[in-house]
Amino acid sequence: MKTIGVLTSGGDAPGMNAAVRAVVRSGVSKGLKVMGIRRGFNGLIHGDIFEMNLRSVSNTIQRGGTMLYTARCPEFRTQEGIQKAADTCKYFGIEGIVVIGGDGSFRGAKDLSAAGIPCVGIPGTIDNDIACCDKTIGYDTAMNTIISMVDKIRDTSESHDRCSVVEVMGRRAGYLALNAGIAVGATSILIPEMEFDFERDVISRIKRTQTTGKRDFIIMVAEGVVLDNKMSIEEMTKKIEEETGVETRHTVLGHVQRGGSPSAYDRVLGSKMGYRAVELLEQGEGSRVVAIKKEEIVDYDIVEALDMKKEINPRIYQMAYDISI
Repeated sequence: MKTIGVLTSGGDAPGMNAAVRAVVRSGVSKGLKVMGIRRGFNGLIHGDIFEMNLRSVSNTIQRGGTMLYTARCPEFRTQEGIQKAADTCKYFGIEGIVVIGGDGSFRGAKDLSAAGIPCVGIPGTIDNDIACCDKTIGYDTAMNTIISMVDKIRDTSESHDRCSVVEVMGRRAGYLALNAGIAVGATSILIPEMEFDFERDVISRIKRTQTTGKRDFIIMVAEGVVLDNKMSIEEMTKKIEEETGVETRHTVLGHVQRGGSPSAYDRVLGSKMGYRAVELLEQGEGSRVVAIKKEEIVDYDIVEALDMKKEINPRIYQMAYDISI
């Protein structure tokens, strides 16, 4: 293999640039030509491709977002789009691709591998919902961003004896909400993976803690809960205020969670995963996903990785419930 490509796809995540940097520099050090593919599979189909060198990735490891940009690509979900992408690879001489993104990106990598272009996936998503991987690139940074924001919200909630309902990202995965909720001492944490009763797990808990002298509250809500239930974040806020008498405000943290300089953990993780991905391609290995398990870098067949299911540890959720009262 003489020429490889690298792209980022799906939602951006802090640490993606560290992975791109590692792919480029390890590839060049091994004598490979490395082609940057802008805007994910969309750029691959339309030939938005350029050659990268050692200096292309200077001063990028500390930057959030992705220097290669990202985009959704409905066309790539079709057989015609996949074939166009494979043809583009042949035109540019690209013999293998490192795909950095989430499970949707990995499905694209699987399809492209089947079309004759070996691909290696790197899990880059703040949601931490890739089953084969203990922690995905961007998750640690996003969680620390949430903690920083909620700490600020808590200052003003405490000053006014308020309840703050905070909605965080994660699609239909509750890892950000659960662990950030533990870290900020949230009174209640609502995530899609665990059944809950709003009256019992929110209203009654607030009333119970009021009897112990507590006057301000944080309720952490994963966006998947809002997506899957009839009650909106605004309705939750109104119900809490009406039933507890506590002045209640809501905050949707939104895309602030995706941005910012990546944490040390995400910079190191991205670097390790990028390096391993190039090693696999150099060895002629395709249709693989790089992951971290028990702090060791490992890799899986991409079909096996996509078939895995990731579950919330109920003991951790119970712990959060018990210590937050």
